[in-house]
Amino acid sequence: MKAIELEKTYNPGEFEDRIYQYWEEGGYFKPAGDDSKEPFVIVIPPPNVTGVLHMGHGLNNSLQDILIRYQRMQGRPTLWVPGTDHAGIATQNVVERRLKEKGLGRHDLGREKFIEETWKVKEEHHSVITKQLKKIGASCDWSRERFTMDEGLSGAVREVFVTLFERGLIYKGEYLVNWCPSCGTALADDEVDHEEEQGVLHHVKYPLSDGSGSIEVATTRPETMFGDTAVAVHPEDERYASVVGKTLDLPLTDKKIKIITDTYCNREFGSGAVKITPAHDPNDWDIGNRHNLEKVNILNGDGTLNDNVPEAFRGMDVKTARKATVKALEEGGFLTKIEDQPHQVGHCYRCKSVIEPYMSDQWFVKMSGMAEKALKAWEEDRVRFYPKRWENTYTHWLKGIRDWCISRQLWWGHRIPAWTCADCGEILVERQDPSSCSKCGSTNIEQDPDVLDTWFSSWLWPFSTLGWPEKTADLEKFYPTSALVTGYDIIFFWVARMIMASEEFMEQAPFRDIYITPLVRDKQGRKMSKSLGNGIDPLDIVAQYGADAMKFTLAYLSAQGQDIPLEMEDIKLGSRFCNKVWNASRYILMNLEGRELLDTPDITLNAADKWIYHRLNSAIANVTKAVEVYRFDDMSHTVYEFFWNDFCDWYVEATKLYLYSKDDKEKDRAVSVLLDVLNKSLRLLHPFMSFLTEEIYQKLPGVDGPLITASFPVVDEALNNPELENNFAQLQDFVQSVRTFRSEFNIPPSKDIKVRIKTADKTMTDFMKSEGALVSSLIHCNDFDILDASDETIGSVTAVGKSFEAFLYIRDMIDVDKEIARLTKNIARNEKLFISTEKKLGNEKFTSKAPDEVIAKEKEKLEEFKNAIEKMNTYLAELKS
Repeated sequence: MKAIELEKTYNPGEFEDRIYQYWEEGGYFKPAGDDSKEPFVIVIPPPNVTGVLHMGHGLNNSLQDILIRYQRMQGRPTLWVPGTDHAGIATQNVVERRLKEKGLGRHDLGREKFIEETWKVKEEHHSVITKQLKKIGASCDWSRERFTMDEGLSGAVREVFVTLFERGLIYKGEYLVNWCPSCGTALADDEVDHEEEQGVLHHVKYPLSDGSGSIEVATTRPETMFGDTAVAVHPEDERYASVVGKTLDLPLTDKKIKIITDTYCNREFGSGAVKITPAHDPNDWDIGNRHNLEKVNILNGDGTLNDNVPEAFRGMDVKTARKATVKALEEGGFLTKIEDQPHQVGHCYRCKSVIEPYMSDQWFVKMSGMAEKALKAWEEDRVRFYPKRWENTYTHWLKGIRDWCISRQLWWGHRIPAWTCADCGEILVERQDPSSCSKCGSTNIEQDPDVLDTWFSSWLWPFSTLGWPEKTADLEKFYPTSALVTGYDIIFFWVARMIMASEEFMEQAPFRDIYITPLVRDKQGRKMSKSLGNGIDPLDIVAQYGADAMKFTLAYLSAQGQDIPLEMEDIKLGSRFCNKVWNASRYILMNLEGRELLDTPDITLNAADKWIYHRLNSAIANVTKAVEVYRFDDMSHTVYEFFWNDFCDWYVEATKLYLYSKDDKEKDRAVSVLLDVLNKSLRLLHPFMSFLTEEIYQKLPGVDGPLITASFPVVDEALNNPELENNFAQLQDFVQSVRTFRSEFNIPPSKDIKVRIKTADKTMTDFMKSEGALVSSLIHCNDFDILDASDETIGSVTAVGKSFEAFLYIRDMIDVDKEIARLTKNIARNEKLFISTEKKLGNEKFTSKAPDEVIAKEKEKLEEFKNAIEKMNTYLAELKS
């Protein structure tokens, strides 16, 4: 047969796009496989349609792709559903920024035109996202791609809203919500990021209306005093017993407010008296409800103060109003003290503006019943988290859950399917748009202007993407899905809600396994972000190193429960491995020239062949075990160790003895086994290095069909050989000792040496004797044998291993005096290092303060110095003898 040429250098840019096109056009991403097997299904966490891929996406989608490709090769009908999220606030912000550049606002366009513009932006960005996912090799079924506002998903959203309303689980009311003045919309509790900031605590006295004194209150938000409707004290606080029920004059206004009692008040904090602003503080809201207090809203939707405040403060934004209020209080003699006070401040998760508690009409979902079902799913082991510790985040959130505010004051999104009758006030929630009021028959009805929270569509993602509420073939076959791969930051936003929705509407969990990915950070441990400028673009990595190098590196570094500190340089790990696979494959294919391939079952295997098949069995078993528990680092470490160390460094080297022999039959046998192991290795590697392995696999002789749908290698029990593995491990130890010895005495491999070995047991002796030719080849030795009684050891230098002594006859090859001087010098240097390290470890100041890993490293160094000194003293004594 002819040799097969691979390009001399690994160049992923030459074939990655071509291979992806081949897969996509061949329909290989669609679920096929054995219908008797349970399908394996993942729904992609849909990226925001206006976003671009960052390293979090790069990691998440790389790990999903590994799982999908592995399961596809297991012959299971495998489906990876792609899609994007309409991302209400984020997408609307993009469009509004563009309009602002033209001097326009959304109201200048009107709702309909604005939505048209937003759809254009969606299409423009969507193509970017999908191209990026394809570029990194994501093997999604693009024929099933979904969008959270496509026709089918819009139908699912409407069905869920109407059904929950009918079940009494959706309601509308005036409540205190988190308000983003910049985005102009309400936010759910979990869309607010809390950060500690240095605030100022203002102590203000409120005079008693009867002139008998005053009460002091303290606040970090003095501008909210215009919304105060009471001052509360603890019912058992004797200091205020005589004034409870009296009225206070609210400073800077002509309003009078009552003094009330409530057990919420802390007698130990400050004066023990608390100003109550029900419309602008969650705790005050609860107190206001208990005491039936008036709720005075002092803010407009844009965050400026409204007509419920004195005229001088109207139209001011909160920051300006705060300064003006403090100044007025000071001038009026009401401000008694100012002190620094660190406190938690809520920010919008999108635009980072400060959130204001704000009273408004909103739609809510009652969550407690659904939360109980989601907790039960976890308690019954129907959902599992990897790593397990994330269960605490899930259960903690569910146990403390509050009703979910689902209305948003935006134009982009699913418009709320509710109409109000202007004549009778009836609220109509319908599956089809109504033309008249079902109660009074009036046609004077108007649809609610708000849209639903983005998460209200994405919480339906696992079943809506498969066709629900229709009873589709996909829903029947592929639901529930198998696993979810996502980040910890959306466990409550998305993961818990998907489980709640699925339990409510499908009466089962949407997936069993939830793998929470590590967070990719920079080398300083900081989260990657635009503001820090420390992000890495996955497409820059692909351009420089290829998609396989990125995927392999990320998997290799993905230890469960540990974040990944990453810089561009780290991707060289994957790149070097890709090069190794390419070069090893190229070497094997070059050696096909003039060879006749044999059927593997007919081949009589030698010891090295049996050993590599045993090692391959171990690698397959370990990968399979690691996949089951989502240990991506274990999977990739296993394939790396097998291919680089076992296959390339040992087996390929060993086969040179047979490939370069004069026996054509032996050459044919060696090439045939090499090709078979390479074939299985490429199948083992494919989930981790998909483009590279497909490109090489297509060139293998006798291959039929693509690698992407080939079967994953299976353990062949008949080839398990632990006894041989043990013997081979000792052979390797011996070879490494001789190679190290050569290096220490600068004896190049081109110089043959005489070597004798003395082993600890007969099994080892027999094995080394039977594999003498192989050992000689690996250590470049022209005279290797087992030491017997007639052998003279004078003139040799000994290398000692766990189960052997190696005698190397090298006196004639080295300058003995020069080597004695070198060894003496090195022993002295190592003794010095040993003493200083020993002193350091004996220093209590060092051991009490140093981290455990630093101390462990110093102990390792001490052991290394000790071993080096012992070994060099042995060499020295033998050279002097």
